[in-house]
Amino acid sequence: MVSKDVHIIASSESWIDQQAIDQLNQTASLEGIERAVGLPDLHAGRGIPIGAAFWSRSYVYPHLVGNDIGCGMAFWQTDLPERKFKLDKVVKQLTDLEAPWGGDHHSRLADANLPTELDGETLGTIGGGNHFAEFQRVDSILNEAVFRDHGFDHQRILLLVHSGSRGLGQAILQEHIRQFNTQGLDVQSGAFHAYRGKHDQAMRWAELNRNIIAERFLGRLGSEADRKLDIFHNSVTPHEGGWLHRKGAAPSDKGLVVIPGSRGTMTYLVSPKTEGADLALYSLAHGAGRKWTRGDAKAKLGKRFKLSELERTDLGGRVICEDRNLIFEEAPQAYKNIERVIDDLAQAGLIEVVAILRPIVTYKTRRR
Repeated sequence: MVSKDVHIIASSESWIDQQAIDQLNQTASLEGIERAVGLPDLHAGRGIPIGAAFWSRSYVYPHLVGNDIGCGMAFWQTDLPERKFKLDKVVKQLTDLEAPWGGDHHSRLADANLPTELDGETLGTIGGGNHFAEFQRVDSILNEAVFRDHGFDHQRILLLVHSGSRGLGQAILQEHIRQFNTQGLDVQSGAFHAYRGKHDQAMRWAELNRNIIAERFLGRLGSEADRKLDIFHNSVTPHEGGWLHRKGAAPSDKGLVVIPGSRGTMTYLVSPKTEGADLALYSLAHGAGRKWTRGDAKAKLGKRFKLSELERTDLGGRVICEDRNLIFEEAPQAYKNIERVIDDLAQAGLIEVVAILRPIVTYKTRRR
């Protein structure tokens, strides 16, 4: 039974795996955790749930943030008119984006207030797992005033980049685990302040990484773009006299939010509502949430679909993913229903949908 300190934002029509609910309750029982919220995309992770937020006034738990500190989504409106965006041509142009970025690393790190020792070959690369870069077009607009007030143009192609701090966040978490296992850090301790400094660097690195990824993709197409938002969904930040951990949860207090489903379902541009936001710890779903594990997705879909069938979506989009395992693991069927997730957030009074976006080219990886 869910305790009084734990709240799940989901309707009776939503399906949430019992393991995820158990993980949410177990995590809420950690010392110092006073509130825990599961969002509609809640699903089980490696010992802790994804799609959740946790608040404590006295402890910070690095393993609740996870190994991809600063992972998030950034969103650009390009100068490319939809009518001139030719899928076959674009797919051919998007090559060699796994290779190390050839730009001025040190200058960009300095501009982001980051030390040069955080340089590495992963800067400006997407990474694996559920990370991607995706071109989208506007399918429908539900709130014309908000859409227009934020400078959006329904005739322009959009770019969504989902990536994080790559190996940097992993190294920070591994160092913490080596010293403290999964123990929390007292917020008055030197260990906490040391972790926070590294955490904040990883956040800036992740944002820079998304910016460079976008520049590389736009450069392939000879395009420029205006960044509309950049939101983190793996972080720990000050909140109302304590510390708010988000693991796979988008902030609802930073302006507009993009919530994608999968490469084969729509993406939602939403405006968070402030009234009642505290019930969800000022957090929103960051996506649809997995329905199947990666292994299950490969096993279930490997015999049903040819690789070529997964390179095109039911929405008419193209998928660039030349990793045979990954294209099955990240198939749309492996994810929960994004429409249900969005409806749950709307019914809870947490969002208003501004526009619905259609994925047209999803890039994950070429062969190297």
